[in-house]
Amino acid sequence: MDISGMGSVYADYMTSQASNNKAETLQGRLANGSASTDEKELKEACREFESYFVEQMFKAMQKMVPESSEEMSSSTRQLQDYYKEQMTQSYAEQASEEGSFGIAQVLYEQMKRNYGL
Repeated sequence: MDISGMGSVYADYMTSQASNNKAETLQGRLANGSASTDEKELKEACREFESYFVEQMFKAMQKMVPESSEEMSSSTRQLQDYYKEQMTQSYAEQASEEGSFGIAQVLYEQMKRNYGL
């Protein structure tokens, strides 16, 4: 039985799990925010949501770029995937902190209005 591709499958699974956990955490913070969250926490939750959204958008764009056809070991590919993931997260956080997209601000204003903060 060939298990050379198992590392890649496991890495994909762990990345998916991390994304799901992050999404659930953000969803919980936003859902529970109506009762006890002050404006600062709400703004931070909105910024984190924007960062997550932008990260998912970057990942979708990366899938559109064809990968090189050169052969590399599974451990090298895993390492490359790990650093690509970290870079994508970093870019998304930077874009969100700079307010480049404005999604967090619009979401914050809407939630502030809806919850009467």
